[in-house]
Amino acid sequence: MSGITVFQAKKIITMDPNRPEATHVAVQDGKILAVGDATCADAWGDVIHDAQLADDILMPGFVEGHAHMMAGKMWDFAYAGYHDRIDPKGEMHKGMTTIDAVIERLKERAAALPPGEPLLAWGFDPIFLTTERLNKTHLDAVASDRPVAVLFSNFHLMCVNSAALELAQYTAASNIEGVIKGTDGQPNGELQEMAAMFPVMRRVGLDFRALSQGEDALRSYADVCRLAGVTTVTDLYSTMEDEDLDTMLRVTGAPDFGIRIVPALGATGAQPEALAKRALALKAKSTDKLRLGAVKLMTDGSIQGWTGRVKWPGYVGGQPNGIWNTTPEEIFALCEAMYKHGVQMHIHVNADEASEVSLDACEAAARKHPWPGARHVFQHCQMMGLDQFKRAADLGICTNIFANHLWYFGDQHVALTIGKDRAERMNAARSALDAGVNVAIHSDAPVTPMGPLFTAWSAVNRQTMTGQTLGAAQKITVPEALHLITLGAAYTLKLDDEIGSIETGKIADFAILGADPLAVAPEDLKDVPVRGTVSGGRVLRA
Repeated sequence: MSGITVFQAKKIITMDPNRPEATHVAVQDGKILAVGDATCADAWGDVIHDAQLADDILMPGFVEGHAHMMAGKMWDFAYAGYHDRIDPKGEMHKGMTTIDAVIERLKERAAALPPGEPLLAWGFDPIFLTTERLNKTHLDAVASDRPVAVLFSNFHLMCVNSAALELAQYTAASNIEGVIKGTDGQPNGELQEMAAMFPVMRRVGLDFRALSQGEDALRSYADVCRLAGVTTVTDLYSTMEDEDLDTMLRVTGAPDFGIRIVPALGATGAQPEALAKRALALKAKSTDKLRLGAVKLMTDGSIQGWTGRVKWPGYVGGQPNGIWNTTPEEIFALCEAMYKHGVQMHIHVNADEASEVSLDACEAAARKHPWPGARHVFQHCQMMGLDQFKRAADLGICTNIFANHLWYFGDQHVALTIGKDRAERMNAARSALDAGVNVAIHSDAPVTPMGPLFTAWSAVNRQTMTGQTLGAAQKITVPEALHLITLGAAYTLKLDDEIGSIETGKIADFAILGADPLAVAPEDLKDVPVRGTVSGGRVLRA
């Protein structure tokens, strides 16, 4: 065994009810040996006192239970979003509030590319713009001599130019759900959900697998996490191949790699039995920094993209009721196979028809293959009501709630998608907790920026971009929110025995903060500075 290092901090928020606060934590071999005061580890032998964190607040390393590894690599493409965003190197990218501004930025990017190279962009969201919806005519004006593809911020929709449509052979005769057509009967450039998007994405080189694999993608993701105080993170739709696994094992196994990654194998298009066997084979190859074996089911789409599956009365504008990425019949078959083989599921459910179908599927599977302690996780859960949360609690299903959506899209949900009454109960963390559900909250990075303290602030304050409080009855307290970004999220990943609190025997993963989140006003929680992380006892400054 190696030596014992005792770190001193201004305050340690442990998330351990037996010792909620401390000033010192002893670390040996990457694990927590003792917690308390300066003498906490003296009984174990000689110690080295380390004061480099003496002016900092320590918390358990934040756990981001719903994010995507492409959060780092997306910055290889042009940013076309409405909000200001900071890249993994800490550089600010100003948001664009008009289509004209988006077009000008894309033209600048096109001018810098080699001839014929596709122009790829991300982060766009038409729901914030009052002008004409982005279409192929706009993107043809950006460039007609190369494919142009712009992913929307929700990653469920995109818009492309005529050259990209031609690559996929989309024409007036194409009868594919999600290929949107104009009044002339021709594809207008907007593509909704995966079946319509993938043929174009493959041809222009916009490959989610490539964005989520390789050493540069892994290390960029680690940079994103360190800046946010995150030490354990998911990649919640992995298309991992054998060669990708070899790379991930090598990179995550390096001593200087500072995060624990929990990928979930994507289920879209997979045969249930084959998917279960693949997940179990991967689980056997798990390491300390790479935790494998879960799967991700995609059900519906995006509420702000009007592709989420909403129960009656549907969308306030009368839009069609969304798109199933996985049909209800397929959802039932996948759930049965995962229950049968003991494979944990993360199930994307944005709107309430999707969560209803998924609850029905899990209930049916549990009757055939009872599995206490499965901890399947419903992800996003944006329109789940108290009735559905109670069903989730009865089934032992966890919920990971998209709290950030309240600030980023709350105003638009009130005005344009589901109306004020339903928007006020969106992302209902209070109802979920009161129903006895095990809860986490998340960012879905890169859909919104990774930042657990901002996510916690959103759940506590429920404030929109215009400053209105959206659903005061669903507010939670600061201590509850901090639990949801530490132990709560760790529970959903079946890692709460190893991470999520600062107590003896757990991994020495900490978030380094510049202020006490329990001491600031709740409305200031998002502004608590993150100064870095400690990963397995190794200090990594932001």
